[in-house]
Amino acid sequence: MRDADTYQRGLERIAELDDDVDKRVERLNGIHPDLGRYVIEFGFGEILSRSGLTLQQRELSTVAALTAMGAIAQLKVHVAASLKVGLSRGEIAETIIQMAFYAGFPAALNAMNAAKEVFEQHHES
Repeated sequence: MRDADTYQRGLERIAELDDDVDKRVERLNGIHPDLGRYVIEFGFGEILSRSGLTLQQRELSTVAALTAMGAIAQLKVHVAASLKVGLSRGEIAETIIQMAFYAGFPAALNAMNAAKEVFEQHHES
């Protein structure tokens, strides 16, 4: 059973991070509708909608975690979201460099290459 308020709050949070909410939701639901709903309700509607950290702080934390995990596809999404919420390329790059110490240079290099791709795409649009 879908919690309509949490789902709606999740959609609103996605809209703050992504210019094409419908496309993002379609991709999530394309994996499996239940997984998409969980991500929207729990991830965006509950976790990313909490008070205590700014959206910029949450995005930097996410960039750091995804760098450490080597989750490049998700990292690209969150690098773009970081730019959308007003973080600079320098702040994003410094976060990735910080992860070289904790996650290793291969993870940081892969993440920086992914960020570079997003920066170039962002510059073109």
